Amino acid sequence: MIRIVLILAACAATPLWAAEWVTKPGDVPLDLQELDGLAGRTLTYYDDGQSKFSAGGAYSFTYASGESAFGTYSIAEDGSICIAYRNGFSRCDLYVRSGERLILINEKGERYPVRPE
Repeated sequence: MIRIVLILAACAATPLWAAEWVTKPGDVPLDLQELDGLAGRTLTYYDDGQSKFSAGGAYSFTYASGESAFGTYSIAEDGSICIAYRNGFSRCDLYVRSGERLILINEKGERYPVRPE
């Protein structure tokens, strides 16, 4: 009986399926070389938020208000960028090219275009 409870608890803690990214026709996910190229770059969104990817995996997001959240980023096997914030929150985003635009797609499927540099 205890074995069954432990197995059920382990299954509940482990996702049975990975969420699929909500993309549109023409979306092309960044390849590994492009993802590696994010190091040292700051991406600015149209709401004036900024994602800063530092060499060594440090990450910060600065809101239009000027407040910042800090953490680390890593490239996941599916090509998404996963952020682990210092406050314990974490998320993954997929960056795609859609025509000439670079777009961040979050896990909810929301799309945030990046301003051209």
